[in-house]
Order: sequence, then C-alpha cells, then structure tokens
Amino acid sequence: MTTLLLVALGGALGAPLRYLTDRVVQARHDSVFPWGTFAVNATGSLLLGLVAGLAPPGWLTALLATGFLGALTTFSTFGYETVRLARDGAWFFAYANVLGSVSAGLGAAYVGLAVAQALAG
Repeated sequence: MTTLLLVALGGALGAPLRYLTDRVVQARHDSVFPWGTFAVNATGSLLLGLVAGLAPPGWLTALLATGFLGALTTFSTFGYETVRLARDGAWFFAYANVLGSVSAGLGAAYVGLAVAQALAG
C-alpha cells in the first residue's frame, strides 16, 4: 500500500508539471511540431537514466521513476501527436517527431545513466 501511495504522489506531481511545461514550451514555438511533448519526454528520459543508474532504494524508485517520471513523460501523447501530424498531411513533422523523439529519448537515457555511473565513480 505504501508503494502505491508513493507512485500516486509522484504522479500527482509529474502530470501537472508535464502539462505546464508542455504549454510553456509550445507557446514559444510557432510550429506544428510538438516541442512541448518532445522536451518533457527527452528530459524525463535523461532523469530516468540518472535515477536508474543511481539505483536508489525501492521506495524512492517508486516515487521518482514510476510515479513522477512516469507521469512527466508521455508515450500516448507522443503517439497521438504523431498520428495527428500525419493525418493533417504534415508528414515531414510526423517522421521528424518519431525519429527525433526516439533518438533523443534513448540518447538522453544513456547520458543520464553515464552521469550516474560517473557520480558513483
């Protein structure tokens, strides 16, 4: 039960932060490309790599990785926005979103893991 509450608490913090970050980032770009979702997913991947590399105790992993970062990042919105771009005929942006988001997410997770390993020395 404690783990469930930690996940819920992390999610309650991560979800609104994702929404607000998405709105702030997207408002600064005059483009159909979903920069807000891209930013939160890349940042979340970096932080998740860092958390995974530091291997905190289970309760902290539940709070940070599963709850907070799970709610901060969003695969469903990424999928929806990609389909919307394709449906609207913005094929270049749809393909760029897929290639860019997957590359940035994997690269950021790798960097986060490498930073954690360097910190653990």
